[in-house]
Amino acid sequence: MKRHIRQIRNAVTVVFRNPELRRQAIALFFFNGAEWAVWIAMIVYAYDQGGATMAGFVALIQLLPAALFAPFASVLPDRYRPALVLTLGYVAQGIAMGATATVLILDGPPWLAYSAAAVATTAIVVTRPTVATLVPALARVPEELTAANVVSGWIESISVLIAPAVAGLLIASWGPGWVFLLMGALVLVSAILVLPIRGPEASPDATTGRVGELLEGFQVLRDEPQARLLVGLLGSQWVAIGMLDVLYLVLAIGTLGMGQGGAGYLNAAFGAGGVLGIAFTASLVGRARLMPAVMVSLAVWAVAFAVMTVASQTVGALLLLAVAGASRSLFDVAGRTLLQRTAPAHVLARVFGILEALIMAGTAVGALIAPVLVNLGGATAATIGVGIMLPLLALLGGRRLLALDASADVPVVEIGLLRSLRLFAALPPPELEGLARSLEPLSAAVGEAVVIQGDDGDRYYAIADGEFEVVVDGRRISTLGRGDGFGEIALLHDGVRTATVSALTKGRLYSLEKEPFLEVLTGHSVTHHKATRIAAESIAR
Repeated sequence: MKRHIRQIRNAVTVVFRNPELRRQAIALFFFNGAEWAVWIAMIVYAYDQGGATMAGFVALIQLLPAALFAPFASVLPDRYRPALVLTLGYVAQGIAMGATATVLILDGPPWLAYSAAAVATTAIVVTRPTVATLVPALARVPEELTAANVVSGWIESISVLIAPAVAGLLIASWGPGWVFLLMGALVLVSAILVLPIRGPEASPDATTGRVGELLEGFQVLRDEPQARLLVGLLGSQWVAIGMLDVLYLVLAIGTLGMGQGGAGYLNAAFGAGGVLGIAFTASLVGRARLMPAVMVSLAVWAVAFAVMTVASQTVGALLLLAVAGASRSLFDVAGRTLLQRTAPAHVLARVFGILEALIMAGTAVGALIAPVLVNLGGATAATIGVGIMLPLLALLGGRRLLALDASADVPVVEIGLLRSLRLFAALPPPELEGLARSLEPLSAAVGEAVVIQGDDGDRYYAIADGEFEVVVDGRRISTLGRGDGFGEIALLHDGVRTATVSALTKGRLYSLEKEPFLEVLTGHSVTHHKATRIAAESIAR
């Protein structure tokens, strides 16, 4: 137990000591809570207007536009600065939720409320693909990337647990409109939180205006079987979750005799399991191999639902759903981290955009499949269907799934760092990835000199974390931090170091040897011109 608590504390510490990751995580917490709460509020409102049929129809008209828009929305963080896209996405969500709240509170026409809510749901699909692109660029070391994904998984699990309760309280007290009003305010707070984040610039080849840019994510999935397999698995879990939304009612009313309110308790048990799964997902931080965690989570998921087919007591069902929720949390965090490591960095947002479309579509498909299984074989058939779906797809993946750890070696953290440097921002993705693979990590203690004036220069340095001072002839010229680099003058002019650079704080850097540095500059004129200009500016200072 103490070990799990220590792992949880370490994961949170890793994320929160990075100011930009901390802002992103808090904003994501508000976003996730708002997403779940307004979904529940609109379904309740639609049910009051026209019963279960209207609720299903409204769910469909919210999910389908979002599913269709998701691949197109995922292009935005590649064409424009991801941090800016995330900020504007939160603003759009806040405005749409506020508009929906206005219609509901003023008792406007239902069709107008449904339309405004559909706009809000469609705007939501911008967030996750953008976060998937931005977080690797904000992480200073690979450990921070895994920790950020782990914390994001916890945030979603906690939201599933808390948001329905908050939504229910607001609906009972003031009505669905006030849910939209409060949640709209929360996502606007998210926009304020992420506004100061700079992050990387747009991907260099994402501004060419090619029509094929919209299809590049699909082309990656066509050509990369590992990424295709992961997207399929991660998307299919939402079919199972859509089925669960219906199964909760069937189990509560028809099997366990809990009444309609029992569906909420079963849903909360699943969410509580995800929160308890924090102890397991924390152990993923720092792991190079994540497939064992994926396989274990799928096995636990299958066993939990298999036992549930013979469990006839309420307590047993609640406990088994909690176990399933914990295994799902572990599966989702490990799978998303593997996808970030597998998909090419320059189209990562588009790949996650396709996944976002599958999330929306899968939830709707699952809600349609569950009643069919219930009609064919009752609650038992639906429970078996939920339990075997993910493990069956994993079995179909066969050896390719087992080999994912070996192929998931895209250096996304290093690529994100290079993209944040003015010197390399214009490099095309293949060259950028090749350069990232040549980087060597190193650390610097307080007061340690990384380069010394007058020494021969054979490396370029990119700062991942910490503060460094530049001293020339005993006089401090400037200070450098994350997103800055140094050492290009000696490499470009085949000379000696013109300054001493020492660590003012404990620092982390990546070094790049002279040969790959000059090869990139020789092959890319824009980068060569930038390097020459930056070196001239440094010499002038």
